[in-house]
Amino acid sequence: MTPFMIVVADSTRARIFTTDSAHSPLLEIETMAHPEGRLHDRDVTSDLPGKDAGAGGSGGHAYEAKTDPKKHELAEFAKRLADHLDDARTANKLSNLLLVAEPAFLGELRAHLSSQTKALIVFELDKNLTHHSPEDIRKHLPKFLTH
Repeated sequence: MTPFMIVVADSTRARIFTTDSAHSPLLEIETMAHPEGRLHDRDVTSDLPGKDAGAGGSGGHAYEAKTDPKKHELAEFAKRLADHLDDARTANKLSNLLLVAEPAFLGELRAHLSSQTKALIVFELDKNLTHHSPEDIRKHLPKFLTH
């Protein structure tokens, strides 16, 4: 088991790193993709909303979906990542967890993590660094992990 697992994520991708100490490099061990997070609402929904003609022909309106398709996809990916982290915890592959994610995704991810996995979180940063190099990501981590 490595001492630190670092998850860097947004609504379309999660990069998972490990490191053994403050002086060892971040090692990217896995990438999870969720391309559905990039789709436009019109591509996620299967049909246009229904319409109501209005009472007495006074003009109608379109019904709105109960959930926003983009929010639904964000929640689906957050749940998938949370389940993956919970599995790593139960397999004893996770002891200290650092989360770096875009703000909306970080909140959704927190909502799906088990209380046991939440207890392993030692650092959180609400910033999107998914496209940054491992060296640049390390600069955003707390002092106990920096060079």
